[in-house]
Amino acid sequence: MAPQISPSILSADFARLADEAEAVRGADWLHVDVMDNHFVPNLTLGVPVVESLARATGTPLDCHLMIADVDRWAPRYVEAGASSVTFHVEAAAAPVRLAREIRAKGARASMALKPATPVEPYEDLLPELDMLLIMTVEPGFGGQAFLDIMLPKIRRTRELIGKHGLDLWLQVDGGVSAETIERCAEAGADVFVAGSAVYGAKDPAAAVRALREQAAGATSAAAWAAGH
Repeated sequence: MAPQISPSILSADFARLADEAEAVRGADWLHVDVMDNHFVPNLTLGVPVVESLARATGTPLDCHLMIADVDRWAPRYVEAGASSVTFHVEAAAAPVRLAREIRAKGARASMALKPATPVEPYEDLLPELDMLLIMTVEPGFGGQAFLDIMLPKIRRTRELIGKHGLDLWLQVDGGVSAETIERCAEAGADVFVAGSAVYGAKDPAAAVRALREQAAGATSAAAWAAGH
């Protein structure tokens, strides 16, 4: 699969979200960070804003739920128009059931891991997912510095995906920029969330294209991609 770029509207102007979505036309996804001030110490937006965004843009929405009681709320985001819904395993009471419900409602099911959460205990869950998100910062705030110590975790996750022959996307979120995206791609990521690296650029759409090209170049030279 070619690398995919998912600009995060957490770095966008919330007063102009429809325009900001248009500014990254050509992106593969629009990443929507939902925070509730319980699971993470920040508060952003919810179902009504996702519904409005889904009407305002043709770019599919990639909703990242950093919320408590996610088993109850995640299906609502599919109904609101999200094409991909990510829940944190640390917040889920029944992750397999939740992933199946998200899929049954017509969206891609994704599971996120905080930096300190190992991937190995969830190896048996991977076939239930369409995407796995490795956080490369602590969730809750944009603009944080990339955690290089997550690169071995990305590599181990890619090895597990290969071990089971899964068609599973591997997403990274946090500090992804022109300086870090190639390392992430080389380690095994193929979906990249970028906030300030896109919306802080003079031309956000051009920034998306440049990041995708960087990721593609690093992927083509990566050992894990041989034969893919």
